[in-house]
Amino acid sequence: MHHLKRYGCAALLLLLAITGHAQQRVTLKDLLNKVDQNAPELIADSASIAIKQAQATETRSNWLPNLKLNYQADVGTNNNTAGPYFGFGIIPSNSRGVRTENNTSAVLTNLGIAALDWEVYNFGAYAAQNKVAGSDITVEQNQFQQSKYKLQAYTIGNYLQLLRLQDYLAIQSRNIERNQQIRRSIQSLAKSGIRPGVDTSIAEAELSKARLTYIELDNQLKQIQLQLATISGLPYQSIVPDTLAETRLISQTNIPGLIVADTANHPIINYYRSVVKNSLQKEELVKKQYNPKILLEAAAWGRGASVDANDKFNNLSSGWGFDRNNYLVGVGISYNLFDLRRKQLKLRTQKAATDYALRKLDEQKSLLALGVSQANIELNTAKQRLAEIPNQLKAATAGYRQKLSLYKSGLTDIIELNAALNILYRAETDYAQARFAYTSALFQKAVTGNQVSSVLNLLN
Repeated sequence: MHHLKRYGCAALLLLLAITGHAQQRVTLKDLLNKVDQNAPELIADSASIAIKQAQATETRSNWLPNLKLNYQADVGTNNNTAGPYFGFGIIPSNSRGVRTENNTSAVLTNLGIAALDWEVYNFGAYAAQNKVAGSDITVEQNQFQQSKYKLQAYTIGNYLQLLRLQDYLAIQSRNIERNQQIRRSIQSLAKSGIRPGVDTSIAEAELSKARLTYIELDNQLKQIQLQLATISGLPYQSIVPDTLAETRLISQTNIPGLIVADTANHPIINYYRSVVKNSLQKEELVKKQYNPKILLEAAAWGRGASVDANDKFNNLSSGWGFDRNNYLVGVGISYNLFDLRRKQLKLRTQKAATDYALRKLDEQKSLLALGVSQANIELNTAKQRLAEIPNQLKAATAGYRQKLSLYKSGLTDIIELNAALNILYRAETDYAQARFAYTSALFQKAVTGNQVSSVLNLLN
């Protein structure tokens, strides 16, 4: 007997441990950390930052010179005539003076060239290109932070919805229990002939309705769990919110005063501010990219041909090898006068883009200020609701108990009892909705004011 008791206690402890593990709660801070690490959207955005960094590295190499090595061997005629022409890139070169008669004898030539061209200085265009490339990285990084911010708001909203649905499920469970209690009472009263049999049918219908509502609420909860599982990488069954979080936030009445909006460093503001800066730097690039260019040119080459200096056409094999060598070095400056007009037109377009970016920045500042004000009003309204709701709940509870007692005594009918039950159910759901509205407004103020971490720290 002693052994049975000992094994029974061990089995009970094991069952409690398993149950506790299965119902382990996920805090909002832990969920947000998982989303930051595993959200597909953030993983893709981080890859786009790497692209911009690679492009910036590529841009920094624009200053490198071109050093081209060329070699060719050709067989053809050497038969020139006088007169100018434009080459258009398709007329082959044929170096030799004009002969008195036509000569179509074949000539073998070979040519090797090493040619350097280098844009040594362009009056700040290289530096402007690098600044724009660096600014592109900053824009992409701020875009990433903005995506994190939006995903954070999305995660918080869904987490609070889970808390609300859990409250609704608990209320619905109590509603089912009350309907079961009413049905048992009716069945007992109907058997004794105090109540008509039709009351049993009405009670069954109400109980079935309560169960269907529970099923629908459970489905909504699972759908939100699936959405959070997609961005967090957690199994959806394990995303069970910490029900005490809502209670902690409601009990700390000084939290709203601690949330001081910091919109100056808000991720959305930082993103649009970086877009404005990027556009301004592109303006500078437009100004610099049409500046004159100082070029260094150099070439060394060797040539050989089967026709000699006496204009004798020798055997083709004598054309191999170089018998003349040359070099050429020069510095030049290049400027296209019509670039003045091109620069004006392009700069006008870029200035329009800058003006648009500034207007978007101002728009986002206004929207954030509006969001903070709306959250403050909603928070104050939610506090007033929470103060008033207990009165409704207390009265509804007392009314239901009174109606249930009267029904059991045969002093009222099933319709009035169900009406009292519905009033109690509505009061409980109103209370759950008021709790949700308060925490939702609190986090809305924190999200809009860039102070989510301050609220999360209060939940520890």
